[in-house]
Amino acid sequence: MGKVYFKRFRNKDGKISQDEIKLRLRSFLFGYGGKMGFVKSALTYGLLCIFGFVYLYPILYMLATSFKSLNDLLDTTVNWIPKEFTVSNYTQAFKSLHVSSVIKDSILLALIPSIGQIITCSLTGYALQRFRFPGKKLVFTILIITFILPTQVLMPSTYQILLQYKLIGSMLAFIIPAFLGQGLKSAILVLIFYQFFKTIPRVLDEAAQLDGAGHFRIFYKIGIRAAAPAYIVAFLLSIVWYWNETYLTSIYMGNAAKSAKSITTLLLELRNFAYNFDQLYGQSTSMAAGSYSSVNESIKAAAVLITIIPILILYFVMQKYFVEGVEKTGITGE
Repeated sequence: MGKVYFKRFRNKDGKISQDEIKLRLRSFLFGYGGKMGFVKSALTYGLLCIFGFVYLYPILYMLATSFKSLNDLLDTTVNWIPKEFTVSNYTQAFKSLHVSSVIKDSILLALIPSIGQIITCSLTGYALQRFRFPGKKLVFTILIITFILPTQVLMPSTYQILLQYKLIGSMLAFIIPAFLGQGLKSAILVLIFYQFFKTIPRVLDEAAQLDGAGHFRIFYKIGIRAAAPAYIVAFLLSIVWYWNETYLTSIYMGNAAKSAKSITTLLLELRNFAYNFDQLYGQSTSMAAGSYSSVNESIKAAAVLITIIPILILYFVMQKYFVEGVEKTGITGE
């Protein structure tokens, strides 16, 4: 198609004319027929690379620093590529974080509440989208208010309730609220499901009702299967929120930390990383001499990377479905 278009500008003897050369050059630089030219492509990909580097710079810097030895860390001429690659930083960070004994609690504390949260939020989003009832706008208003209010505002009353039912120091302090619709940032997940269920035509529900299906059967057979991308997005967001939560975890698990059955997470261990490191390797001076920690930036960078590796693996495995879900949850239907 393009070759035929360009041949129209050739000379009568079939040789390439100056008009064809100009047209080819213009189409190469600025595009034609809906195709991007070199200039637009270069600007687009250049901006993507710049913004991508800005977002990836902290991770790339930590990755490079985590493999540096102490000599490379003190050497000002070493910026990115270490002269001596070492994995001892990861070994020391792994032991200081107590990964072998903490990883199980971290996974369970993020996984189980996430499952409960997506169950209740999907049911709530489906009910708000499919049914009409008095006070529906009021429910939406309360839902938005719960999203706007910071966690610190609701924490004292929530803590008193959990303390009254003797749930402080147990994983149930996160699991039970998640299954009752009071998980972390549940309002966002409800809105995601509400928006996605709008894309499912109501005629499917009506056809199922004619076949004798009830509301729960319609939700199970049509809603859940059609909203699979929304479930993936909600699950990934929820598990990241619970994994990164340290404020509520440190408060709700405060009593457990002093008990024999200690419940803690990798992020909580990271907060006490310098203390744990000194306890293991015994390289801190006395308070009289001015206490300091022997842990260096390379070991700290390795510890941070260890805490985010499970989330990175989960995202890379489900990246395709996550992007698809994000695209579909932004589409409105009838």
